[in-house]
Amino acid sequence: MTTNINTTIITIYVDGSCRNNGSDFAQGGWAAVLENGQDQLRISGSEQPTTNNRMELMALIEGLKAIRRENAHVRVFTDSKYVQKGCTEWLEGWKRNGWKRSDGKPVLNVDLWQELDALIQKHTIEFCWVKGHNGHPMNELADRMATAASHGRGVRVRTYAGNTGPVKQRLSGPGNVFTPPVAREKVSA
Repeated sequence: MTTNINTTIITIYVDGSCRNNGSDFAQGGWAAVLENGQDQLRISGSEQPTTNNRMELMALIEGLKAIRRENAHVRVFTDSKYVQKGCTEWLEGWKRNGWKRSDGKPVLNVDLWQELDALIQKHTIEFCWVKGHNGHPMNELADRMATAASHGRGVRVRTYAGNTGPVKQRLSGPGNVFTPPVAREKVSA
């Protein structure tokens, strides 16, 4: 049976983590797990100082960047109401209001929202909220990866296509729709 890659749904599970959120010493991590029914790509990274919301946004941004082709049908699972509502309810209003909230204040994390907006335009995306820490296996995986990244661990890019390959290996086969991102993460020695 041949898979029609143009109708394949790409699923992305995203999560962000931040230790000491809101402080000058905040260390954050983000993670995304992408699947297309055949292959899986796991990516994560870290940033400091940062916030939990910035890390949630980075997870989705980097996940979308890892999709090689445009016009993909993407299903995003997030436990962040900030990301889910931002993408489905608030984004269009922010753009109409010159990137201002309904109270007239500037949108927080506008740099990331603008980058995300450009990426969203390239695909058909369905956003699904999943309750965090509630036993959803892929959300739990993304959570563990983001937490590890916030501690400076496990932030190298790994791809899986039936077996573990070297860091940043391009996936092969009919499901080859992921492009490992350029390494933007900081790796602790």
